[in-house]
Amino acid sequence: MFNQDTEVLFPSRVIPTLHNLRGEEWQRTIERLQLPDCPPAERFAFVLMMVRMCGCAGCNADSFRAMRGCTQCARQSVRRSRMGEREMAEQFQQVQREVEAHLHKSE
Repeated sequence: MFNQDTEVLFPSRVIPTLHNLRGEEWQRTIERLQLPDCPPAERFAFVLMMVRMCGCAGCNADSFRAMRGCTQCARQSVRRSRMGEREMAEQFQQVQREVEAHLHKSE
C-alpha cells in the first residue's frame, strides 16, 4: 500500500500539525520553529527528536505506521508520549546540543 504522506524520516512539513497536542511551552516551540528566521539547526534538532520519538528508523513501507502516514504517526507519538511538558522541552534542548556539537565538529 502506498500513502503519499509517508516518507523515510519525519518530514518537517508535519511540524505545524503538532501544535495543539501539548501545553503552552510545546505550542511556543512549534510556533518558533515555523518562523522564517528560525535557525536551521533548531529545526534539524526537532526533526531528530521526532525521528527518535516516532521510531522512524524502524519504519518500513509495510508497517501499520507507514500505511497511516507520517502525520498521523507523529501526532499519535506526541499524544502517547509519557514525557511531561518539561521533560519534552529538556529532551528537545538535549537534542539541540547534540546537533550543535555535530555541526561544530564537522566544521
